[in-house]
Amino acid sequence: MRRVIGLILAGLGAFFLVLAGLTRFYVPGQVVKYPLDEYQVSTLKDPNGVYFSADKLKLLNVPITATDTIQGDVAAGNSGTAVWNEFTVVHDDNNNVNFSYYQRRAPFDRRSGILKNCCGAFVNLGTQDQSVHLAGQGFVWPFGSEKKTYKVFDTTLNKAMPASYVGSETVNGMPTYRYVERVSPQQSGQQTLPGSIVGINDQPSVTLPQYYQAINTYWVDPVTGGPVKVEQNQELTLRDSTGATRLVLFKADLKFSPQSIKSFVHHDQTGKNKITLVTSVLPLVLLLVGLVLLGVGIALAVLGGGTGEELAREEGFQPQDQGLAPH
Repeated sequence: MRRVIGLILAGLGAFFLVLAGLTRFYVPGQVVKYPLDEYQVSTLKDPNGVYFSADKLKLLNVPITATDTIQGDVAAGNSGTAVWNEFTVVHDDNNNVNFSYYQRRAPFDRRSGILKNCCGAFVNLGTQDQSVHLAGQGFVWPFGSEKKTYKVFDTTLNKAMPASYVGSETVNGMPTYRYVERVSPQQSGQQTLPGSIVGINDQPSVTLPQYYQAINTYWVDPVTGGPVKVEQNQELTLRDSTGATRLVLFKADLKFSPQSIKSFVHHDQTGKNKITLVTSVLPLVLLLVGLVLLGVGIALAVLGGGTGEELAREEGFQPQDQGLAPH
Protein backbone atom coordinates (compact mmCIF):
# COMPACT_ATOMS: atom_id res chain seq x y z
CA MET A 1 0.00 0.00 0.00
CA ARG A 2 2.86 2.37 0.77
CA ARG A 3 4.14 1.98 -2.74
CA VAL A 4 0.78 2.95 -4.24
CA ILE A 5 0.53 5.98 -1.95
CA GLY A 6 4.09 6.92 -2.85
CA LEU A 7 3.34 6.79 -6.56
CA ILE A 8 0.25 8.96 -6.05
CA LEU A 9 2.20 11.52 -4.03
CA ALA A 10 5.02 11.56 -6.57
CA GLY A 11 2.47 12.19 -9.34
CA LEU A 12 0.93 15.03 -7.36
CA GLY A 13 4.37 16.45 -6.74
CA ALA A 14 5.18 16.44 -10.45
CA PHE A 15 1.83 18.12 -11.15
CA PHE A 16 2.55 20.90 -8.64
CA LEU A 17 6.01 21.44 -10.15
CA VAL A 18 4.49 21.86 -13.62
CA LEU A 19 1.85 24.16 -12.15
CA ALA A 20 4.58 26.24 -10.48
CA GLY A 21 6.31 26.69 -13.84
CA LEU A 22 3.08 27.69 -15.54
CA THR A 23 2.23 30.16 -12.75
CA ARG A 24 5.66 31.73 -12.96
CA PHE A 25 6.15 31.95 -16.72
CA TYR A 26 2.73 31.70 -18.42
CA VAL A 27 -0.02 32.88 -16.09
CA PRO A 28 1.40 36.43 -15.52
CA GLY A 29 1.13 37.17 -19.23
CA GLN A 30 -2.54 36.25 -19.09
CA VAL A 31 -3.67 37.90 -15.85
CA VAL A 32 -1.20 40.72 -15.08
CA LYS A 33 -2.80 43.54 -17.04
CA TYR A 34 -3.94 47.10 -16.53
CA PRO A 35 -7.54 47.17 -15.27
CA LEU A 36 -10.59 48.04 -17.32
CA ASP A 37 -12.35 49.77 -14.42
CA GLU A 38 -9.64 52.27 -13.48
CA TYR A 39 -10.65 55.37 -11.52
CA GLN A 40 -8.11 57.91 -10.28
CA VAL A 41 -8.20 61.61 -9.48
CA SER A 42 -5.02 63.69 -9.15
CA THR A 43 -4.36 67.35 -8.41
CA LEU A 44 -1.32 69.32 -9.52
CA LYS A 45 -0.61 72.73 -8.04
CA ASP A 46 1.54 75.80 -8.60
CA PRO A 47 1.18 78.64 -6.04
CA ASN A 48 2.68 81.13 -8.54
CA GLY A 49 1.16 80.29 -11.90
CA VAL A 50 0.63 82.75 -14.74
CA TYR A 51 -2.06 82.80 -17.41
CA PHE A 52 -3.75 85.23 -19.76
CA SER A 53 -7.36 85.81 -18.73
CA ALA A 54 -9.67 86.11 -21.71
CA ASP A 55 -12.29 87.72 -19.48
CA LYS A 56 -10.04 90.35 -17.91
CA LEU A 57 -7.81 90.68 -21.01
CA LYS A 58 -4.68 90.72 -18.92
CA LEU A 59 -2.00 88.49 -17.45
CA LEU A 60 -2.77 87.10 -14.00
CA ASN A 61 -0.30 85.75 -11.46
CA VAL A 62 -2.32 83.38 -9.25
CA PRO A 63 -2.28 79.98 -7.55
CA ILE A 64 -3.26 77.36 -10.14
CA THR A 65 -4.70 73.88 -9.61
CA ALA A 66 -5.09 71.28 -12.34
CA THR A 67 -7.45 68.41 -11.53
CA ASP A 68 -7.16 65.30 -13.67
CA THR A 69 -9.76 62.50 -13.60
CA ILE A 70 -9.25 59.13 -15.27
CA GLN A 71 -12.11 56.65 -15.57
CA GLY A 72 -12.13 53.35 -17.43
CA ASP A 73 -14.87 52.44 -19.89
CA VAL A 74 -15.32 48.78 -18.96
CA ALA A 75 -17.81 47.95 -21.71
CA ALA A 76 -15.46 49.26 -24.44
CA GLY A 77 -12.44 47.24 -23.30
CA ASN A 78 -11.51 43.62 -23.80
CA SER A 79 -8.81 41.12 -22.81
CA GLY A 80 -6.11 42.99 -24.72
CA THR A 81 -7.27 46.62 -24.77
CA ALA A 82 -8.31 49.03 -22.02
CA VAL A 83 -10.18 52.25 -22.78
CA TRP A 84 -9.70 55.08 -20.30
CA ASN A 85 -11.36 58.48 -20.51
CA GLU A 86 -9.50 61.50 -19.11
CA PHE A 87 -10.82 64.93 -18.21
CA THR A 88 -8.56 67.78 -17.01
CA VAL A 89 -9.65 71.18 -15.74
CA VAL A 90 -7.25 74.01 -14.81
CA HIS A 91 -8.48 76.38 -12.10
CA ASP A 92 -7.58 79.92 -11.03
CA ASP A 93 -7.73 79.54 -7.24
CA ASN A 94 -7.79 83.29 -6.50
CA ASN A 95 -10.71 84.15 -8.77
CA ASN A 96 -12.42 80.74 -8.58
CA VAL A 97 -12.44 80.38 -12.37
CA ASN A 98 -11.86 77.34 -14.57
CA PHE A 99 -9.90 78.69 -17.52
CA SER A 100 -8.71 75.62 -19.39
CA TYR A 101 -10.15 72.20 -20.22
CA TYR A 102 -8.85 69.07 -21.86
CA GLN A 103 -10.48 65.72 -22.61
CA ARG A 104 -9.37 62.56 -24.33
CA ARG A 105 -10.51 58.99 -24.85
CA ALA A 106 -7.41 56.84 -25.17
CA PRO A 107 -7.41 53.05 -25.72
CA PHE A 108 -4.14 51.24 -24.99
CA ASP A 109 -2.54 47.82 -24.77
CA ARG A 110 -3.17 46.32 -21.33
CA ARG A 111 0.37 44.93 -21.07
CA SER A 112 2.62 47.51 -22.74
CA GLY A 113 0.58 50.67 -22.06
CA ILE A 114 1.06 51.77 -25.70
CA LEU A 115 -1.84 53.79 -27.10
CA LYS A 116 -4.11 52.40 -29.82
CA ASN A 117 -6.20 54.13 -32.46
CA CYS A 118 -9.51 52.37 -32.00
CA CYS A 119 -12.65 52.25 -29.88
CA GLY A 120 -13.74 55.82 -30.58
CA ALA A 121 -10.47 57.45 -29.52
CA PHE A 122 -10.42 61.25 -29.55
CA VAL A 123 -8.70 64.28 -28.01
CA ASN A 124 -9.80 67.83 -27.11
CA LEU A 125 -13.00 68.87 -25.40
CA GLY A 126 -15.88 69.92 -27.63
CA THR A 127 -14.33 69.11 -31.01
CA GLN A 128 -13.62 65.48 -30.06
CA ASP A 129 -10.94 65.37 -32.74
CA GLN A 130 -10.53 61.80 -33.99
CA SER A 131 -7.93 62.72 -36.62
CA VAL A 132 -5.05 62.81 -34.11
CA HIS A 133 -2.84 59.73 -34.29
CA LEU A 134 -2.32 58.33 -30.80
CA ALA A 135 1.12 56.85 -30.20
CA GLY A 136 3.58 56.04 -27.41
CA GLN A 137 2.84 55.55 -23.75
CA GLY A 138 -0.45 57.08 -22.68
CA PHE A 139 -1.35 56.81 -19.01
CA VAL A 140 1.20 54.20 -17.94
CA TRP A 141 4.57 52.66 -18.74
CA PRO A 142 4.93 48.92 -19.48
CA PHE A 143 5.16 46.35 -16.71
CA GLY A 144 8.83 45.89 -15.86
CA SER A 145 9.83 49.35 -17.09
CA GLU A 146 13.47 49.69 -18.07
CA LYS A 147 16.17 52.33 -17.68
CA LYS A 148 15.80 53.69 -21.19
CA THR A 149 13.94 56.28 -23.27
CA TYR A 150 10.23 55.79 -23.95
CA LYS A 151 7.97 57.72 -26.31
CA VAL A 152 5.20 59.42 -24.30
CA PHE A 153 2.11 61.03 -25.83
CA ASP A 154 2.22 64.78 -25.20
CA THR A 155 -1.32 66.12 -24.80
CA THR A 156 -0.40 69.64 -25.95
CA LEU A 157 1.48 68.66 -29.10
CA ASN A 158 -0.78 65.64 -29.71
CA LYS A 159 2.16 63.46 -30.62
CA ALA A 160 4.64 61.12 -28.95
CA MET A 161 7.78 62.70 -27.48
CA PRO A 162 10.84 61.02 -25.93
CA ALA A 163 10.98 60.74 -22.15
CA SER A 164 14.42 59.62 -20.99
CA TYR A 165 15.40 57.72 -17.85
CA VAL A 166 17.53 60.07 -15.72
CA GLY A 167 17.81 58.28 -12.38
CA SER A 168 16.16 56.34 -9.58
CA GLU A 169 14.42 57.89 -6.59
CA THR A 170 12.27 56.81 -3.66
CA VAL A 171 8.82 58.38 -3.44
CA ASN A 172 7.00 57.88 -0.13
CA GLY A 173 9.01 54.73 0.44
CA MET A 174 8.49 53.35 -3.07
CA PRO A 175 11.45 52.83 -5.45
CA THR A 176 10.83 54.58 -8.76
CA TYR A 177 12.50 55.40 -12.06
CA ARG A 178 12.46 59.07 -13.04
CA TYR A 179 11.80 59.91 -16.69
CA VAL A 180 12.02 63.41 -18.15
CA GLU A 181 10.39 64.71 -21.33
CA ARG A 182 12.11 67.87 -22.56
CA VAL A 183 10.28 69.89 -25.20
CA SER A 184 12.19 72.75 -26.78
CA PRO A 185 9.99 75.61 -28.05
CA GLN A 186 7.91 74.46 -30.99
CA GLN A 187 4.71 75.58 -32.62
CA SER A 188 1.58 73.94 -31.29
CA GLY A 189 -1.09 75.97 -33.05
CA GLN A 190 -2.06 79.59 -33.64
CA GLN A 191 -4.45 82.17 -32.26
CA THR A 192 -6.22 85.24 -33.64
CA LEU A 193 -6.76 88.14 -31.25
CA PRO A 194 -6.88 91.99 -31.21
CA GLY A 195 -3.56 93.51 -32.19
CA SER A 196 -3.64 95.90 -29.22
CA ILE A 197 -3.35 92.97 -26.78
CA VAL A 198 0.01 91.95 -28.19
CA GLY A 199 1.32 95.47 -28.81
CA ILE A 200 0.55 95.61 -32.55
CA ASN A 201 -1.68 98.67 -32.45
CA ASP A 202 -1.79 99.33 -36.19
CA GLN A 203 -3.74 96.12 -36.84
CA PRO A 204 -7.25 95.44 -35.49
CA SER A 205 -6.55 91.71 -35.29
CA VAL A 206 -3.52 89.51 -35.75
CA THR A 207 -2.93 85.79 -36.05
CA LEU A 208 0.19 84.63 -34.24
CA PRO A 209 1.74 81.17 -33.88
CA GLN A 210 1.48 79.55 -30.45
CA TYR A 211 4.67 78.03 -29.06
CA TYR A 212 4.92 75.34 -26.41
CA GLN A 213 7.89 74.33 -24.30
CA ALA A 214 8.02 72.02 -21.32
CA ILE A 215 9.95 69.83 -18.93
CA ASN A 216 7.59 67.05 -17.85
CA THR A 217 8.86 64.64 -15.21
CA TYR A 218 7.37 61.28 -14.28
CA TRP A 219 8.28 59.08 -11.30
CA VAL A 220 7.31 55.54 -12.32
CA ASP A 221 7.17 52.30 -10.36
CA PRO A 222 9.21 50.00 -12.64
CA VAL A 223 7.31 46.90 -11.49
CA THR A 224 3.80 48.10 -12.34
CA GLY A 225 4.66 50.84 -14.84
CA GLY A 226 2.38 53.23 -12.96
CA PRO A 227 3.39 56.88 -12.38
CA VAL A 228 3.14 57.80 -8.69
CA LYS A 229 4.32 61.41 -9.02
CA VAL A 230 4.20 63.92 -11.87
CA GLU A 231 5.58 67.42 -12.44
CA GLN A 232 4.69 69.54 -15.49
CA ASN A 233 6.75 72.67 -16.04
CA GLN A 234 5.08 74.20 -19.10
CA GLU A 235 4.87 77.48 -20.99
CA LEU A 236 2.62 78.63 -23.84
CA THR A 237 3.42 81.86 -25.68
CA LEU A 238 2.42 83.75 -28.79
CA ARG A 239 5.35 84.89 -30.93
CA ASP A 240 5.73 87.15 -33.94
CA SER A 241 7.60 86.48 -37.16
CA THR A 242 10.91 87.43 -35.54
CA GLY A 243 10.47 84.87 -32.78
CA ALA A 244 9.89 87.51 -30.08
CA THR A 245 7.34 86.66 -27.42
CA ARG A 246 4.29 88.89 -27.75
CA LEU A 247 2.09 87.30 -25.09
CA VAL A 248 2.41 84.65 -22.37
CA LEU A 249 -0.72 82.51 -22.47
CA PHE A 250 0.23 80.10 -19.69
CA LYS A 251 3.24 79.45 -17.49
CA ALA A 252 3.26 77.10 -14.50
CA ASP A 253 5.27 74.47 -12.71
CA LEU A 254 2.47 72.09 -11.73
CA LYS A 255 3.36 69.39 -9.20
CA PHE A 256 1.43 66.48 -7.71
CA SER A 257 -0.06 67.47 -4.37
CA PRO A 258 1.11 65.44 -1.31
CA GLN A 259 -2.38 63.92 -1.11
CA SER A 260 -2.20 62.77 -4.74
CA ILE A 261 1.26 61.25 -4.22
CA LYS A 262 0.00 59.36 -1.17
CA SER A 263 -3.09 58.13 -3.04
CA PHE A 264 -1.17 57.04 -6.14
CA VAL A 265 1.52 55.25 -4.10
CA HIS A 266 -1.17 53.35 -2.17
CA HIS A 267 -3.01 52.48 -5.38
CA ASP A 268 0.20 51.33 -7.01
CA GLN A 269 1.27 49.27 -3.98
CA THR A 270 -2.01 47.37 -4.13
CA GLY A 271 -1.31 46.48 -7.74
CA LYS A 272 2.29 45.56 -6.97
CA ASN A 273 1.17 43.18 -4.19
CA LYS A 274 -1.09 41.36 -6.65
CA ILE A 275 1.75 41.06 -9.16
CA THR A 276 4.12 39.74 -6.48
CA LEU A 277 1.51 37.19 -5.42
CA VAL A 278 1.11 35.87 -8.97
CA THR A 279 4.72 36.03 -10.13
CA SER A 280 6.65 35.15 -6.95
CA VAL A 281 4.71 33.98 -3.91
CA LEU A 282 2.32 31.53 -5.58
CA PRO A 283 4.96 29.90 -7.83
CA LEU A 284 7.30 29.51 -4.84
CA VAL A 285 4.60 27.89 -2.71
CA LEU A 286 3.65 25.52 -5.52
CA LEU A 287 7.33 24.69 -6.09
CA LEU A 288 7.94 23.85 -2.42
CA VAL A 289 4.77 21.78 -2.15
CA GLY A 290 5.68 19.95 -5.34
CA LEU A 291 9.20 19.16 -4.13
CA VAL A 292 7.94 17.89 -0.76
CA LEU A 293 5.28 15.69 -2.34
CA LEU A 294 7.71 14.35 -4.91
CA GLY A 295 10.34 13.59 -2.27
CA VAL A 296 7.92 11.85 0.07
CA GLY A 297 6.37 9.95 -2.84
CA ILE A 298 9.74 8.66 -4.06
CA ALA A 299 10.72 7.66 -0.53
CA LEU A 300 7.54 5.66 -0.06
CA ALA A 301 7.61 4.09 -3.51
CA VAL A 302 11.31 3.18 -3.73
CA LEU A 303 12.98 3.31 -0.36
CA GLY A 304 10.06 2.08 1.73
CA GLY A 305 8.94 -0.72 -0.52
CA GLY A 306 9.08 -3.41 2.25
CA THR A 307 10.01 -7.11 2.07
CA GLY A 308 9.46 -9.32 -0.90
CA GLU A 309 6.47 -10.91 0.81
CA GLU A 310 4.90 -7.47 1.41
CA LEU A 311 5.50 -6.50 -2.20
CA ALA A 312 3.90 -9.72 -3.35
CA ARG A 313 0.83 -9.02 -1.26
CA GLU A 314 0.61 -5.49 -2.68
CA GLU A 315 0.59 -7.07 -6.16
CA GLY A 316 -2.25 -9.40 -5.15
CA PHE A 317 -0.32 -12.67 -4.73
CA GLN A 318 -1.01 -15.07 -1.80
CA PRO A 319 1.78 -17.25 -0.36
CA GLN A 320 1.31 -21.03 -0.74
CA ASP A 321 1.62 -23.55 2.12
CA GLN A 322 5.05 -25.15 1.75
CA GLY A 323 4.44 -27.91 4.32
CA LEU A 324 4.34 -31.66 3.38
CA ALA A 325 0.92 -33.30 3.19
CA PRO A 326 0.64 -36.42 5.42
CA HIS A 327 0.62 -39.73 3.67
